[in-house]
Amino acid sequence: MNSSSGIHWTNTSVKKFAEGDNPIEKITRIARELALKAMEKGWSGPPFNPVQMSEFMGIPISANADISDARTIAETGGLKIEYNPKQPRSRVRFSIAHELAHTLFPDVQEIPRNRGGTPEIDDDWQLEMLCNIAAAEFVMPIGSIPSSSEVPSIETLMLQRAHFDVSPEAYLIRIIKTTDIPIYMFCASSIDSSEGHRHYKIDYAIPSITCRDLNLEGRLIPKTSAIHHCTAIGYTDHSEESWVTGEPVSVEYVGIPAYPGSSLPRVLGIARLNETRPNIKPIRFIHGNALEPRGDGLKIVCQMVNDKALRWGGGIARLSATKFPKAQKEFTRDIQLIPSNERLGCIHFSSEQDDIIIASLVAQAGFGRSSFPRIRYGALKTCLDQLVQKAKVLSASVHMPRIGAGSAGGEWNVIEELIEDSLVNAAVNVTIYDLPPKKKQLGLFD
Repeated sequence: MNSSSGIHWTNTSVKKFAEGDNPIEKITRIARELALKAMEKGWSGPPFNPVQMSEFMGIPISANADISDARTIAETGGLKIEYNPKQPRSRVRFSIAHELAHTLFPDVQEIPRNRGGTPEIDDDWQLEMLCNIAAAEFVMPIGSIPSSSEVPSIETLMLQRAHFDVSPEAYLIRIIKTTDIPIYMFCASSIDSSEGHRHYKIDYAIPSITCRDLNLEGRLIPKTSAIHHCTAIGYTDHSEESWVTGEPVSVEYVGIPAYPGSSLPRVLGIARLNETRPNIKPIRFIHGNALEPRGDGLKIVCQMVNDKALRWGGGIARLSATKFPKAQKEFTRDIQLIPSNERLGCIHFSSEQDDIIIASLVAQAGFGRSSFPRIRYGALKTCLDQLVQKAKVLSASVHMPRIGAGSAGGEWNVIEELIEDSLVNAAVNVTIYDLPPKKKQLGLFD
């Protein structure tokens, strides 16, 4: 998450968890890594069932109608999550995901954790906020929806999110992370000033990939804002407001459940900016051959290989071996120096040939038929991060087919988000090549 939090973190659990890092960035990273590992084991959706995630994490879950919502408790055998089955299904799913997030904190066994927090602890909202962010990554994880160049009105978004049976917070976070238009999402909660006036303060914010980070965390929203009309859960409003950037921009709001002890709901906002981040270009999708990359300058052509491969034998790799035999020999020479159980996450760059470098990303475990996807998303993310460094040093563009979405069994929506998060976010130009659609063979009298 592109966020430099302006929050003054005081909660003991949060400080122990963060260990000096940005808590929002750390909880997002850990939750995403868990979600990706679960996907490699066959977890799928939407909707994504948090009960399956709990099984993956080894945390038992049971129903308990005597509690208000959900809680995490420590027992002799370890942690256990209880939930109220009488709550609406979407709330139950988010509550379970929220409690799973509680288990990521090192002091979770010291006191029971209840969704909604502990009103007696003034800064418990900080812990609850982080758990909500992680829960959003569990119920609406990376790749849940395809990328889009349109974001409808807040009212339409709330109707759409009901189809996915997820919370407004989870849905908007994923929408923001999958759009290529400059849009800024934030979550604000009500506070009382020393003069007794009520204000809304921004708790956290998330820019889309093409949106500059405005660093609004901790900022008070003016009393003239339409945010003050969202006095109940589900209430919406929108207006042109200048406090976001100094110039009038369209801002839309929706009320969501409050933190413990607050009489007013939290509010989600989306601000539609008029300009994109400098030098940031969305992924370009074209029909063509990735081995014949288009454009000027140095070009890095990517392919994904498995951790047992000593030669390129399938898909684009087989064609690469024919077209770039020198690069194939370099790969064989270098990769066999690395033990096979240490290759995942490695990337091999060939020497330059006709302004082209072949990058082999080792992000597939083995080959052949398998009950689960052979792609390893974590390894792919590691490869992409290394690819960013190479592309930036060489001022090179990156070209590839839809890697990982074939025999490796990966979900393209997930892979695309990983590419955007690593490459596009670092201002590296990326082109994805699809083969031209085949002509339909018509019969004589069709």
